Amino acid sequence: MKKIVFLMVVFSLVMSSCSSSKTVVKNKKKPPLSKVDKIVAEALKYKGVRYRFGGTTRSGMDCSGIVFVAFGSEKVHLPRVSRDMAKKGQKISLNKVKKGDLLFFRTSNRRRRINHVGLVVSNIKGHIRFVHATSSKGVIVSSLSEKYWKKAFVKATKIM
Repeated sequence: MKKIVFLMVVFSLVMSSCSSSKTVVKNKKKPPLSKVDKIVAEALKYKGVRYRFGGTTRSGMDCSGIVFVAFGSEKVHLPRVSRDMAKKGQKISLNKVKKGDLLFFRTSNRRRRINHVGLVVSNIKGHIRFVHATSSKGVIVSSLSEKYWKKAFVKATKIM
């Protein structure tokens, strides 16, 4: 019995030394986040927060509030209201939209002006996703290809 235990110990030591290799894993540092990446990351921190008209905190957020807070976290000052935000930056076509750009919408049939804004989180092969706050679901990420948002879309702007 002692021989068997001894052989098992020797065998396991031999096997463990054989399986170790001289592979060196370099500790790759991630490149520092860009200002745009930080702005988008800040906005995404509010995902799931309930909607509150005029809100700019974790207790409630509206669409322009999330954009205002996210850009403000990187010392980029924007107006507080979506229709005023739409007057800032450079208008761009949808095929040039990138992460960090703003999308503006007209969601009301009664008023003929911009009343909603979203922050682009990605544009992969024309599939544009944006973070925004809706009165029914709070802060969420949506796709511009959704029928409702495609129909309500007015314009896109580049702030940075």
